[in-house]
Amino acid sequence: MSSLVQSVDWLAIAPPTITAVVGLVVLVADLFVGERRKALLGWGSVAGLAAAALMLLPLLDGDRATFCLTGDPHLCSYTADRFTLVIQLLVLLGALLAALLSVTALKDARREVPEGEFWFLLLSSAAGAALLPASRDLATLVVALEVASLPAFALVGIRHGEKRSSEAALKFFLSSVTATAVSLMGISFVYASTGTLYLARTADRIQHADGQLHTLAQAGVVITLVGFAFKTAAVPFHFWVPDTYVGAPLPVAAYLSVVGKAVGFSGLILVTVVAFPSYSDVWGPALAALAALTMTVGNVGALRQQATRAYSAVRLLAWSSVGQAGYLLVPIAAAAYSRDAQKSIGSTVAYALMYGAVNLGAFAVAALVGRVRALNRIMDYRGLYASHPLAALLMAFFLLCLAGLPPGIIGLFAKVTVFSAAVDAGLGWLAVVMAFNVVIALFYYLQWTALLFRAPEGEPEKHRVPAPLTAAIALTAVLGIALSGAPQLVLRFSATALF
Repeated sequence: MSSLVQSVDWLAIAPPTITAVVGLVVLVADLFVGERRKALLGWGSVAGLAAAALMLLPLLDGDRATFCLTGDPHLCSYTADRFTLVIQLLVLLGALLAALLSVTALKDARREVPEGEFWFLLLSSAAGAALLPASRDLATLVVALEVASLPAFALVGIRHGEKRSSEAALKFFLSSVTATAVSLMGISFVYASTGTLYLARTADRIQHADGQLHTLAQAGVVITLVGFAFKTAAVPFHFWVPDTYVGAPLPVAAYLSVVGKAVGFSGLILVTVVAFPSYSDVWGPALAALAALTMTVGNVGALRQQATRAYSAVRLLAWSSVGQAGYLLVPIAAAAYSRDAQKSIGSTVAYALMYGAVNLGAFAVAALVGRVRALNRIMDYRGLYASHPLAALLMAFFLLCLAGLPPGIIGLFAKVTVFSAAVDAGLGWLAVVMAFNVVIALFYYLQWTALLFRAPEGEPEKHRVPAPLTAAIALTAVLGIALSGAPQLVLRFSATALF
């Protein structure tokens, strides 16, 4: 009789485990730390996220798996393969940079935000986000998705007495709960037609479902995709994004723009390419249509932002993130038509790494401007070069990366890679739509960039930049410049970073 007792590979699960344990330690420590020493909680959280990211290094030697089915070691609930490690790196570095921004933001908030609860929620969400790419069964996938999402609701509305935050949190909560309910219904249909939750076994059994079970499986695939479309902010399920980003504390908006997307897209990749490859004729056209619609609506929404409107800078970044989500969807759709699905998914991973680094950098500079100009309008960036020349140059670099223009070489390479994935898969019409949207995006990115170097209205306001904020801007700058200097590294790494 085989033993039902499993051994746990603690090294494999170290990154999400360390993040979760540090979150609990911070929550308990908050009870004993005085008001003057609350900053220690933030630095402890930063150290915990750094330690979790460093634990990815020992996992590079080979694939590891744990929580496997008794009697079948190939069916596991947790797998630390190359795909997992790349997404976990993106999640943990994104959370680390958001934490650095938060150290300054919480100090400026002057007790409007409860620090212990804030750090606990951020670390809990990051732990769920790190768990999700390693999930190889549908139950673990849903649990990880909710562990990443539920604390994020509270983070959005955590500021005391702030009406915008409460409204944003409510809208985010309602949309996400709807997405979860839809996903669960789709997964239940898939389970009913296959009798298994493991992704690998689902892929094998779902293609042999016949009769009414085939119809049930097909409905399950479609409904599951709709649920993940909410998570990725794909149009028409994007309506929560602008208000949520504006209402949330700026570091939380930065976190959602990168880590939230990593969660949604890694989950979408797992359910399509790994669990439902035999239904590529269903999800391929659906994702291609969503990609075209998402990038178009996102870029047009960003283009319509008025420079003098309150919070227009954050709104533009929010709509831009919707447009970027459309680009990220293109290679996943292409995987349905391509003979080499791994290469197509590698394009999404490469683009996500580029987007994560430079978008967090743009939010970091936005946090710098927001310390003096609370309304954070696009017009507030006029003449930034006169008061903070280095920050202005870096902001210009980040915006050019997002636009795909030199010297942002990594942004150009990432867009070319996504474009090539669409062409190689025979999706020429989608490549044309993408080219059209890139031109639209150039207009508003370059318009913002030019504003940075215009003569300021009045005397330029110079102020001291806090060390954590300086560190966040510097880290994103180093990542962006390093990747632009050697873009082939991220492209090669991403191409082999799959299953």
